[in-house]
Amino acid sequence: MTNNGSVTDNPPYGRPDEDAGERLDRQWNELLQELRLAQTGTQILFAFLLSIAFQNRFQDADGFTHDVYAVTLIASALAVGLFLAPVSFHRLVYRRKLRDRMLPIANRMTIGGMLFLVVAIAGGVLLAADVILPRPVAISVVAIVLLVFAVLWYVVPAWVRRTNADEE
Repeated sequence: MTNNGSVTDNPPYGRPDEDAGERLDRQWNELLQELRLAQTGTQILFAFLLSIAFQNRFQDADGFTHDVYAVTLIASALAVGLFLAPVSFHRLVYRRKLRDRMLPIANRMTIGGMLFLVVAIAGGVLLAADVILPRPVAISVVAIVLLVFAVLWYVVPAWVRRTNADEE
């Protein structure tokens, strides 16, 4: 991609047998496949979180639990919104030949959705772990979960990108 986010005719990550339009179509389809997986899980988590607030036991929970719940619910809602945003974006720019501009923006939306999803998952784990474990242990477990997600979702891909760039 160029600095303005458009796709060049011969990017290093393209396939030799595809033109720029085919590359954009392939990249869009790859993004949609990733979003299908992320959207489903996030929407299920969001629906589950919505139901918690109406449970009698939750009403009696302490302020910490309510705060964690609020942050988790909001993070989940934002993840859903960011994962659905590329679909809406596509509908609004459909047939306007803007895919080269849409893809980088949709990619950023997806990455943002993943960040909020990590927060929502960690919050969900904290809500559940806080019920069955002492709070300091539950917080430690969530810190480990966050560390694992950070390593698998961000550190490893960043390392692969960096080592690949060094080889080129």
